[in-house]
Amino acid sequence: MKFIAYSFEGTNSLGCLINDFDIVDIPLLSNGRLPNNLNDYLLNFCDNNVLLNNLMESEDKQIISFDNVNTEALLKPNSFRDFYSFRQHVEAGRKSRKLDMIPEYDEFPVFYFSNHNSIVGPGNINLFNNQINKLDFELEIGLIISKKGMNIKAKEAYDFVAGFTILNDWSSRAIQMKEMKLNLGPAKGKDFASSVGPFLVTLDEIEDRMIGSAEDLKYDLEMSGFLNNKLISNDNFKNITWSFADMIERASYGVELFPGDLIGSGTCSTGCLLELNQTNNSNIWLQNGDKIKLTIDKLGSLENKINCVDL
Repeated sequence: MKFIAYSFEGTNSLGCLINDFDIVDIPLLSNGRLPNNLNDYLLNFCDNNVLLNNLMESEDKQIISFDNVNTEALLKPNSFRDFYSFRQHVEAGRKSRKLDMIPEYDEFPVFYFSNHNSIVGPGNINLFNNQINKLDFELEIGLIISKKGMNIKAKEAYDFVAGFTILNDWSSRAIQMKEMKLNLGPAKGKDFASSVGPFLVTLDEIEDRMIGSAEDLKYDLEMSGFLNNKLISNDNFKNITWSFADMIERASYGVELFPGDLIGSGTCSTGCLLELNQTNNSNIWLQNGDKIKLTIDKLGSLENKINCVDL
């Protein structure tokens, strides 16, 4: 299934995309038995999916055209952990600065906490002057947790997964570079916005792209980034070094994960302007009015436009 949070004729709701063009409203289809938002839906994800699948077999479904709705942020995560899991991205940045690869990188997947209250969906990204200074995008995949768990082993990790979405971890590099000289962060350089969406795609939708074993499961999904309709980034999710199973095992060690927690893969190779500038000896950053589109096989396209509100 492909879940979508949307607004239509002044009402916010949760829908299921069919045929890539139409939306079935979930609470309407279920006569109110199923929630109208993803956060509540995830609290009983498996049972809700059983009911929804049965209801979707009905031919008497009210259809709303995808073109007629406004796509909203998928959910309000309980927490947001963003990992550093594409080795090529890390190596490229360090090589450009004439630095050796960090040996600890191969010991465990590392993450930082970002602002789970600043999650947005497609559309305008409203920023202030300081935030747009060396503004960057980051092409990532997001994973959403569906079940509470602690000390989860990698081989069991996908039992706790609702599905994948596209993630754009916006970065104000001027702020980030200065604050990280203090060996703490990232903080203000990151916490103003992260885009997710437009869909939560369940694992059954992408099982034909699976590679590897349960504890090292990866997916063959092309990842592309476009700046003002020009292709500037390209990688494949199968090139990830630390799998999401590894990340879940690390994230859940000694603490509980909850339905609605968001986990980011980290930036893929070529997946941000910082890396491209470092490797190409360029100095290109996002400007007011620029449009970024991130496209991932099976997951759709996430589009945003930069809007500086105090120029």
